Amino acid sequence: MPGQLTRRAIAAQPEWLAQVPERVGDRRLADGARVLFTGCGTSYHAALAAGPAVQALELVLGNAPEADVLVVISHEGETRLAHEAVRAFSGETWLVTGAAESPIAREVDHVVVATPAIEDSYCHTVSYTCAVAALRALRGEDVSGLATAVSRELDAEPLAATEHDRFLVAGAGRDAPTVLEAVLKLREGSHVSAEMHHTEQLLHGHLAAVDPSVRCFVLEGEGRAAERAVDAMRALGELGCDALLIPTTHPVVDIVRFQILTCDLAESRGLDPDLIRWDEDPWDRARQAQDWTAPAE
Repeated sequence: MPGQLTRRAIAAQPEWLAQVPERVGDRRLADGARVLFTGCGTSYHAALAAGPAVQALELVLGNAPEADVLVVISHEGETRLAHEAVRAFSGETWLVTGAAESPIAREVDHVVVATPAIEDSYCHTVSYTCAVAALRALRGEDVSGLATAVSRELDAEPLAATEHDRFLVAGAGRDAPTVLEAVLKLREGSHVSAEMHHTEQLLHGHLAAVDPSVRCFVLEGEGRAAERAVDAMRALGELGCDALLIPTTHPVVDIVRFQILTCDLAESRGLDPDLIRWDEDPWDRARQAQDWTAPAE
């Protein structure tokens, strides 16, 4: 059945998240150290959810802030640019991953295996949430309640799968990683045109390209961000958009509704989110054209 691997991974999140505290154990990033997080794709979004982050390519290019510790996120430990980032960094290095043995694991000082297995679906869900939970635990956050919170989210009323071709997700502050990850899931899993926006930036010109054909989600956030989210909702309402303001609590919990929406959209359109089109031409040829896997040695 199309999408079964992704749905199975989404459903496994409470069980896998419950294991994260034990997997991290008493390991913590040093107090007072300047810590920088990095990764590519979904792993970069996890990095953003943990603290100061930079794209792996930017670090390799020398465009990263000074840091004492580098934490790399790579689920299989084979991403070429993440591997190059480790080699380019002169300080202490950590890897948060799903594989104890990998090219990157052999290069770093510390390895944290955040999941009990490698996720089968290429539309990563459980590997993302477990990575974020592990990173937060390394920073001293109590993540023991995330499994229960995600379980509740899995049982909540899902976002409706509609026939829109364009989607927009906006947010700010603590919600920025969720915006990026939500849009990536929608694009790779259900092949829709999805836009990511910082709430404030959305209100500065971008509305000119938005019309009633766009389905919009605004992540509420907190404080001043929540006030501007209300302003964004008011503006989208004036445009006649199907817009929903979504309360948020934690990146691990908030992404779940978009994971489910991705599967529901894919199913309603006869698509398979599991392989993110890597089984189709020309997308398979596009994948093979990339030099993205780290060398084995």
